Amino acid sequence: MPIGGEKLHKIEDLKTKLSGRNYQVRRNTGDNFTHLNKKKVLDTWTLSPKDEKSFAGKLFMKSSAFKKFLTFSVIFFLLAVGFAAYTFFVRGNTISNENIDMAILGNAFVAGGEELPLQIEVTNRNSSPLLLADLLIEYPKSSSSDLASGNERLRVSLGSIPAGGVRNENAKITLFGGQGSIKPIKIILEYRIEGSNAIFVKEKEYQVTISSTPLNITLDAPTEASSNQDITFNIKSVLNATRPATKMMVKVDYPLGFQFGSAKPSPSLGNNIWSMGDLSPGSERDISITGKILDASDGEEKTFHIYSGTESAGNKSEIGVVFNSISHTLLIKKPFIEARLFVNGIYQQQYAVDEKTPLSGEIHWANNLDTQVNDLEIRAKISGNAVDRKKISVQQGFYNSSQNTIIWDKNSQSKFREVSPSEEGVEKFSISPLSLFTGSGILSEPTIYIDVSVVGKQPLEGNSVGELTNTESKTIRIISGVGFAGKALYFSGPFKNTGPIPPKVEQKTTYTISWSISNTANNISKVQVRTTLPPWVNFVGPISPPAEDLIYDPSTKEIFWNIGNVKKGLGVTEGGREVSFQVELLPSFSQVGSAPVIVNDATLTGHDDFANVDVRVNKASLDTRLGSDPYFPATGDRVTE
Repeated sequence: MPIGGEKLHKIEDLKTKLSGRNYQVRRNTGDNFTHLNKKKVLDTWTLSPKDEKSFAGKLFMKSSAFKKFLTFSVIFFLLAVGFAAYTFFVRGNTISNENIDMAILGNAFVAGGEELPLQIEVTNRNSSPLLLADLLIEYPKSSSSDLASGNERLRVSLGSIPAGGVRNENAKITLFGGQGSIKPIKIILEYRIEGSNAIFVKEKEYQVTISSTPLNITLDAPTEASSNQDITFNIKSVLNATRPATKMMVKVDYPLGFQFGSAKPSPSLGNNIWSMGDLSPGSERDISITGKILDASDGEEKTFHIYSGTESAGNKSEIGVVFNSISHTLLIKKPFIEARLFVNGIYQQQYAVDEKTPLSGEIHWANNLDTQVNDLEIRAKISGNAVDRKKISVQQGFYNSSQNTIIWDKNSQSKFREVSPSEEGVEKFSISPLSLFTGSGILSEPTIYIDVSVVGKQPLEGNSVGELTNTESKTIRIISGVGFAGKALYFSGPFKNTGPIPPKVEQKTTYTISWSISNTANNISKVQVRTTLPPWVNFVGPISPPAEDLIYDPSTKEIFWNIGNVKKGLGVTEGGREVSFQVELLPSFSQVGSAPVIVNDATLTGHDDFANVDVRVNKASLDTRLGSDPYFPATGDRVTE
């Protein structure tokens, strides 16, 4: 029997048993199956923790990958949309400077002062036009290479340059500068684009070398010099241009510490500007300048700047267009043999003292060589109209009055026979100024000059001898004797005064104050007098003479007398200058028995134009002791009740 038939037979037998009446269902209580494990059947499908974790991890991995893919897709889509929008809406109307070409055609070399032709080609390779295009050409205004310090600007309108269009522009400019100098030319294109008011810029620089200058400058000058020694600069100017030049000038800027001495020809303005007028091609002009560097240290460098060009239209002391400029550096070195003159302990070129101040001179000498110097000799020549020749004294030297010279040599000091390397010393003397006012009159521009020279011999090879020299000069100007006097009056003077004498408590008494000034040798400018009144005094006025510029400020109680210029000889050889005004005293009980001040300290200030110094004269306060009034009683100064 086939296997399948056997299975069907068994099923049929089972159906018969189940449908029979005698079939009993057997119940199993489980008592006989205690050895079996009881299992709990769940109502719902669940997963074990291990399976749940595994399932969650797989689900998370699938979700994370999906999210990443989705995020990437969204970003890519947005970028694509943005790029498409930028390309369609923006880039289609944007003009790039990289698509604008500027070509400059011109000579790389040009003579200074000659016209330089330039051809500038602008090509627009953008897909949109350049609107309202302007071409700017900037180049140095003078010989300076710095565009920021001053330049010329040429502007040319190009109009609109269509897409793919080309514009050509011709220009002529003139450059200046020293031979071989390089001058920058900046080409600037300004333009607008459609739909915008903004100005866009494209720049390009072009450099040109100056092959020659219109006005050539050469300088013959030393490269080394000693401090306080005369040096000479020779400047030669030659016009190289093919056309005449008008209103030419040369200006020299001196370094700090340079003292101008003289020049041939004399400067046109100040001490550093020479006007050469109109020059024809090939014309030459020579200038020689002499001066010295003062108080410079060994190894210090001093630079001189020389400029040439045309005169400025608005300022004759300035160069409008600089054709050429050169610089010269001077190295300061110690002299082989040194003599430095100090006056009253100060080392400077010029001094100003009053007539009552004696002058103490010290000559500091030194052998700066590494070899011996023999037969050293120092001379100090004293000259000038303000020297009192009878009051010159010297230590360890000899004053030769017939030559007005003080001498220190081997005859007065044996150490001067042989001076060792680096040996140094100090020689002293003293002089006194004359009185500015003598029986013969007033000294005009009173001055004392001291000229020091030092000479020595340096042994050389072959029994030869070299002479070493050095010089130093000082100028001493005597300050004018300015006099300032003040007095208080009651019974005399230009005004009638009122009130009790001696003054009484809480009663008003008026006084006249008179100021006068005098002057001796030099003109004094910007002269003025200032003072104040104490709290118990008031300004009354009037003023005499009325023309004098005297002002009272009641808020500060200050009195100001503006005098102005005071000529020499005022109050000495000619009438003086005076002003008077009236004040009012109202004493208090606290001042009983005292002589109250009625005008505080006064100060005169001004400027001595010859000595080039400020002058100041102080006058003590004035009180009720009227010593200048001949009619004033001896007991009339103390305040009474």
